[in-house]
Amino acid sequence: MSFPWAEQYAPKHPFMRWLDERLPLPRLVHGSVGGGYPLPRNLNYFWNFGVLAGLALVIQIVTGIVLAMHYEPSAAGAFNSVEHIMRNVNQGWFLRYLHANGASFFFIVTYLHIFRGLYYGSYKAPREMVWMLGLVIFLLMMATAFMGYVLPWGQMSFWGAKVITGLFGAIPLVGEPIQTWLIGGYAPDQATLTRFYSLHYLLPFVIAGVVILHIWALHIPGSGNPTGVDVKSPQDTVPFHPYYTAKDGFGAGVALIFLAILVFFMPNYLGHADNYIPANPLSTPAHIVPEWYFWPFYAILRAFTVDFILPAKLWGVLAMFGSILLLFFLPWLDKSPVRSGSYRPKFKIFFWILVVDVGVLAFCGGMPAEEPYVMLSQVATMYYFAHFLMILPILSMVERTKPLPNSISESVLHGEAAEAAPYGVQPAPAE
Repeated sequence: MSFPWAEQYAPKHPFMRWLDERLPLPRLVHGSVGGGYPLPRNLNYFWNFGVLAGLALVIQIVTGIVLAMHYEPSAAGAFNSVEHIMRNVNQGWFLRYLHANGASFFFIVTYLHIFRGLYYGSYKAPREMVWMLGLVIFLLMMATAFMGYVLPWGQMSFWGAKVITGLFGAIPLVGEPIQTWLIGGYAPDQATLTRFYSLHYLLPFVIAGVVILHIWALHIPGSGNPTGVDVKSPQDTVPFHPYYTAKDGFGAGVALIFLAILVFFMPNYLGHADNYIPANPLSTPAHIVPEWYFWPFYAILRAFTVDFILPAKLWGVLAMFGSILLLFFLPWLDKSPVRSGSYRPKFKIFFWILVVDVGVLAFCGGMPAEEPYVMLSQVATMYYFAHFLMILPILSMVERTKPLPNSISESVLHGEAAEAAPYGVQPAPAE
């Protein structure tokens, strides 16, 4: 987004002037993350999670490249190569634990990023494309994480691959050929590992490419803010650097402390003990469960237990994929002109019910497929779809919202009149 009051890039050093004339990379950096990129002055710490997700992606790519140098993608050697990394490679245990827990860190900040977008209406015009590209990143993350979970070739890796790829078999006519093509045979084996290793290595770079598009799409309308009010004057903004580089740096430091605690003190807390047992096609685990970040969708999959027109398994597959694809249509399902949930009292109530509902789905997804968890999954699944298909459209038509502030500055200063100030200079609050 172009702001006439934004600081213009003017290199002073002769070399920088020479470089800028031939390859305007310094100008691009200045306009993207420097003083030439103004942001609303009222962004809270919920706006840190996008940067944290980017940091998590960098961690995953760097650790993944090093781990790939020592991993053997074969049914006979995969499990032992992981043990070799843990025991014999210098700092291999650290790289492996950082990579495994970094995936959980990536999903934690991504889920918080998504829920922040849901609450503050980040999917509304003119940021629909930003929202949809973010969902594409989320889908690519899920595919990458699933394939990565298979690579250690432990019991849960093997049986998780068998169950998840078996879902494609529920698709009429083309399901079984797709399943056979995906795993390279009739059961997970050498061909499956080769395919998944190749894609697991490739997809993070695809994610990085979509992240660039995501950021590019964000720069066109500019960042949203907690009030949902558009930027109207220089008083409403501050430059990205140094204000938000410092803020994001502090948030990254705190987040990395929690990641370090997880890596050094609880490295297997989010994993499954059965994955330290070599894959055995003749021994089925008592309870097959995916990684925790798939639990809400796994609960939706298992919520369908009765054949009705279509087989229950097919209904589960359609609902599981539909629960994510539904989010792509959110900009048109929620037609309220007010973006931020802070000014929508009834929306705020139903938003927190949705958060609890997703938490219930996650809990049920990690439990055995038995009562009362199946019934809870069914109720929570019904509410999940009702929230987006019924509650939001109705709320957007009947809800009486609170009055919006006239500007971001008015909101920050709690209604006090803000004196005009040069760009990047904070006006002093009235006493």
